[in-house]
Amino acid sequence: MVTATIISDTLALEEFTVAPPDNMELVDGQLVEKNGFTLKTGKIQLILGNSWEDYKDSSGQGGEAYVEVPCRTNRQIRRPDVAYLTPELVAQFGNLATLSQIFSLVDEIVSPTDLAEDVFLKAQEYLESNCQEVWLVFPESRLIFVMTQNQILTFISGDNARTQQILIGFSIDVDRLVA
Repeated sequence: MVTATIISDTLALEEFTVAPPDNMELVDGQLVEKNGFTLKTGKIQLILGNSWEDYKDSSGQGGEAYVEVPCRTNRQIRRPDVAYLTPELVAQFGNLATLSQIFSLVDEIVSPTDLAEDVFLKAQEYLESNCQEVWLVFPESRLIFVMTQNQILTFISGDNARTQQILIGFSIDVDRLVA
């Protein structure tokens, strides 16, 4: 997750869905630019995206891993930093410019300028929109929160963070991810 700058006051949901502008989210009817991306967040995004992609192949679970792809929550258009879509949903929605629903598994990488309350509200928005699992990666604190509808797990330096409901069996060393 990166901090956001409001770019314009209004944009039609349909316009955004058909031709989503790069690096933008549609939040509360306003076009918002995601900014604050650093080398470290880019590295984490690449490691986690590649790890999810490799695992879904090696485990035979299929599906697809994505980075910065727009999707629709119950309230807005968001761009999770990393996302995973099950094989069934890839078959149903895989070629759209904007996914018409939330991904099954999403990750947000928290930047130093993000407000904790905003990060958790965004995760809550994902879960309320039927996302099954949300990962919040706090690089500077070396923390990963894995959230589902009924639990929040915390993984710290020295732990292996692991999925709970999606990509069953996946785990990654916290220190490797946030190094």
